[in-house]
Amino acid sequence: MTLPIYLDYAATTPVDPAVVAAMAPWADARFGNPHSPHRWGYDADAAIGVARGQVAALLGVAPDTVAFTGGATEAVNWALKGVLLAAVPARRRLVTVATEHSCVLETARWLEGIGCGLTVVGVGHDGLVDRAALAAALGPDVALVSTMLVNNETGVIQPVADIARLAHAVGALMHCDAAQGFGKIDCTGLGADLVSVSGHKIYGPKGIGALYRRAGVALVPLLHGGGQEDGRSGTLSPALCVGLGTAAAVAAARMTVDADHVRTLGDRLLATIGVPVTLHGGAAPRWPGIANLGFGVDAARLLAATRTLAISAGSACATGRASHVLAAMAVAPGLRISFGRFTRVDEIDSAAAVLTAVVERLTAIAA
Repeated sequence: MTLPIYLDYAATTPVDPAVVAAMAPWADARFGNPHSPHRWGYDADAAIGVARGQVAALLGVAPDTVAFTGGATEAVNWALKGVLLAAVPARRRLVTVATEHSCVLETARWLEGIGCGLTVVGVGHDGLVDRAALAAALGPDVALVSTMLVNNETGVIQPVADIARLAHAVGALMHCDAAQGFGKIDCTGLGADLVSVSGHKIYGPKGIGALYRRAGVALVPLLHGGGQEDGRSGTLSPALCVGLGTAAAVAAARMTVDADHVRTLGDRLLATIGVPVTLHGGAAPRWPGIANLGFGVDAARLLAATRTLAISAGSACATGRASHVLAAMAVAPGLRISFGRFTRVDEIDSAAAVLTAVVERLTAIAA
């Protein structure tokens, strides 16, 4: 059976061979508990320390401000719940953006359900936050502003540093969901107090993420137990931590090369498709490895007719639901095509040919 061409990097990336090699000893012979007081534990803990430093370096922060989690969703939950539940009653409002990942929006709604305030700010047709509406939403009752860096459906890059300055001006903290931007664009000047990242979006393993917490930011624990990660309980997996750390180190070394590669692929995709196409969010700053395309035909029918391509109609976390991101942008549903380090030019050419042929056929049927 021939597998479809993989063009769903925004859902998950292939694991880099260097990451697999680095993880192997810790998934096999070097199986010690990193929290144990003997040589097996010390060795595992040292490996986790190296990985923590590699993640911190990519964020431009001190290693002791980075805590490992089970993924970006856990990191987001910890950041949002940790801040809001620790806040004084007079400052328990969260401000976020309508195009955020579901882990942010669902956590925000949960907090609203237990009595916290919530303001969800809209975006323009380009996917960028409405800055006037954001500024109007901020006030002395806001504990936290949460904005993603790179949108997982469109690739649109939000002005996180500018938003952080607005948040800090009213005494609020700033959280950035950097899962799609970490390792792809410079994350050292975000100005955020909390940053959540994921392993499997940067050619690392699934089941591992991290949360940066600026020194002095107090969070209510999300998981209770041994408190291994200074407020995050649970035995760490050395293999997974090493995997994320190695992925971060590889990304740091390859950032320019990877960016140039996906930009070339994105330009080629748009130039090679032989039918009219709209790039959603194309007017905004955008990570070129995510292309959300509208073809003027029903997106669900188009997706069903392109089984030789592994693409999607939106986030893998919201399969079966209409895209809230495109709805917030007030644009028609489209297809998300995402690619990266291991995507070949011939795969992009094949995808463009398939999309062109299918769109022409569906358009002819509808005529």
